[in-house]
Amino acid sequence: MSIKRFILQGIAIVLIIFGLSLTIKHVVVFSRGYFAQNNHAEVISNDLTEAKDANTKIQAAELVSKILDSTKEETALYSKRPTAGDRIGELYIPKLEATLPIYEGTSEEELEVGVGHFGASVLPGEEDNSVLAGHRDTVFRNLGEVGVGDSLIVRTTAGEFEYQVNKVRIVDKDDRTVIVPKPRATLTVSTCYPFSYVGSAPKRYVLVAYLVSETLVE
Repeated sequence: MSIKRFILQGIAIVLIIFGLSLTIKHVVVFSRGYFAQNNHAEVISNDLTEAKDANTKIQAAELVSKILDSTKEETALYSKRPTAGDRIGELYIPKLEATLPIYEGTSEEELEVGVGHFGASVLPGEEDNSVLAGHRDTVFRNLGEVGVGDSLIVRTTAGEFEYQVNKVRIVDKDDRTVIVPKPRATLTVSTCYPFSYVGSAPKRYVLVAYLVSETLVE
């Protein structure tokens, strides 16, 4: 074999080896790219799935919120709020065998004809503090005979609500704690005190009663 032919064969072998190495390198790079692409696609797919799940959760939460709001509207005791002077129901006091009309408002016009409902408080039967007031020399002349354990029954367009007196308070006429919010359905009934006082009485006789039963109008 001549030296020239030997050199040519050597060069050919080197080129073949070089070509094979390039081919293997490209296969590796391609494989990495392929699997990386697939993996990226899988990540994107997972992200999209999570996004869909998140949207579903948000939509579900919004739906639940709408249902709850709708339920609140459906379970509201009063579809219409009264205006000053409206007769909203009656207060029955079993201990006194007395049935007294209740009017919206506590101005002299309402208190001259019955029991007044303090407009800034909730209506009877609703959660929180419903406040009623009346004159000691008219509708609440004998309210001092009513005490802890006695019943106060309010009848309105929403139904019948029975409260039981839990506490009797004697407070100054300027005491605003009578009208503060309560954590449960409460009826607060107030009148001037002492009952036998001549002139403008300096104190208030207050009954605080909690709702114990209700019969709603269907």
